[in-house]
Amino acid sequence: MHKEKVLIVLTSHEKLGETGKSTGFHYEELTTPYFVFKDEGMDVTLASIKGGKPPHDPGSLKKDVDNSPESVCKFLGDEDAKKSLDSTKSINDIDAKDYDALYLPGGHGVMWDFTENEKLSDLVSSFYKSGKPIAAVCHGVVGLIGAKKDNGEEVVKGKRINSFTDSEEKEIGLDKAVPFLLESKLRELGAKFECTDNFKSHVSQNENIITGQNPASAEGVANVIITLLKDKRNQAA
Repeated sequence: MHKEKVLIVLTSHEKLGETGKSTGFHYEELTTPYFVFKDEGMDVTLASIKGGKPPHDPGSLKKDVDNSPESVCKFLGDEDAKKSLDSTKSINDIDAKDYDALYLPGGHGVMWDFTENEKLSDLVSSFYKSGKPIAAVCHGVVGLIGAKKDNGEEVVKGKRINSFTDSEEKEIGLDKAVPFLLESKLRELGAKFECTDNFKSHVSQNENIITGQNPASAEGVANVIITLLKDKRNQAA
């Protein structure tokens, strides 16, 4: 039986604009889906923009690790998982045809190196055109911007999409730190943006595109990927 392969792409950017603070990927947005996929017996490949060990958002990893989300604690105690994170593949060495689904976690770092990244845009476009699940959570949704349909339109245009909202960005005080507000950009590009209250879980699905509003949405997004892959599996049987 075919064993599905999921590609997770992380940011390699570690500076939070001009704030002097550090950033990177968001731990829970990586670890919760990681184990959802693993528990389904899927192969998971961790990649990043530059390869190697990606930086994490310090705010997503508590000093008292025992009080972190369960999936984060589990990941930090899993030697294979940590080894994979320490040696991610560069997206320049990734071929979309080798994978069945693509997942983009957030963390503020993506607002700099997921944007205007030709290789990432090509990957997203390839997954979209082949009908494979493409998923993103929180700021990771910025990785969908720049991906194009065959007719040259943005993939997000006309799609029901969500992401970290402008209201959430303002509530955490980083609306002036990021290069642009993600919700506003998605609306500008013609996405049918939808959301719920700040920091509550919300998952949107449109065709093979799945997006989640914030860290609380990561598990829901991963479960939709599982459902889509199972449907494909059943259709092929």
